[in-house]
Amino acid sequence: MNASRSIRLNKFISDSGYCSRREADKLIDTNQVKVNGRRPELGTRVEAGDVVEVCGQQIQGSFENKADRVYIAYNKPVGITCTTEQSVKGNIVDAIDHDQRIFPIGRLDKPSEGLILLTSDGDIVNKILRAENAHEKEYLVAVNKAIAPGFIEKMSRGVPILDTVTKPCKVRAVGRSTFRITLTQGLNRQIRRMCEYLGYEVKQLVRLRIMNVELGKLKPGQWRNLTRQEMEQINAAIAESRSESGGDKPRAAKKKRRPAAPNPRASQVKKPGKKSRRPTGQPGRGSDGASGKRNSSRKPGRPSSKKSSPGSRGRK
Repeated sequence: MNASRSIRLNKFISDSGYCSRREADKLIDTNQVKVNGRRPELGTRVEAGDVVEVCGQQIQGSFENKADRVYIAYNKPVGITCTTEQSVKGNIVDAIDHDQRIFPIGRLDKPSEGLILLTSDGDIVNKILRAENAHEKEYLVAVNKAIAPGFIEKMSRGVPILDTVTKPCKVRAVGRSTFRITLTQGLNRQIRRMCEYLGYEVKQLVRLRIMNVELGKLKPGQWRNLTRQEMEQINAAIAESRSESGGDKPRAAKKKRRPAAPNPRASQVKKPGKKSRRPTGQPGRGSDGASGKRNSSRKPGRPSSKKSSPGSRGRK
């Protein structure tokens, strides 16, 4: 860690490869982290020389060039659960049995199979997962019956699920009951829910690609290290991404209507249900007067001298 600056504690923990930044926040919140022997709060910053312990184990910061980080591609079989909780039977960490502490980038449903990336670099996890980065993920899907005319168009246009409508996506048929779909969002069980809404049941779902990394010839249960070229392309794709939230510019507040100046004759406002009277011959006031009565001397059809400006009404 660079001694010239401090970093957030959750980032220090994730950079060490212990867990993701989100998991680090949970550890801090449940008092499983100590800094220099004391229990820190969420948002604590650490500097070079600080001693950080997680669950009684001292951890070290990452190298500046991240040469000690691990990035792998894994062909997840059906039945493996994407969790780092080793108390869960069939968890992905035990399935890979890597000699370093790694965690998955995103998730793949237990009944689904195919490509998932894992790493010991917590910083890159957050950058890739940020929804606004719109990174592509491609799947091969088999359903329980022949694809009807209009199915592909409806899927690609967007389907209402989970109180929202899915983003437009690329979909193309590759067989009587199989199709490929490329998503840029990751709603819970999204493809299965989309198909269910249109009257289909997913029988097989295989993820073929994440960004520029392809499943290729990896067999179920096999993994490989990402190549230097793959990592260069990933780093270029996320170069503008922030791993932390909070840097967004706040939206400009809507301008409030300026209150009207008090009317010195407001005390003459008529009482509800009673008509105000004025002596014969007294000139009437305009529609903006306190009584609210139209000027009797104005010709019928003549517009009021004061018009409401377009900006006086609330904007939608």
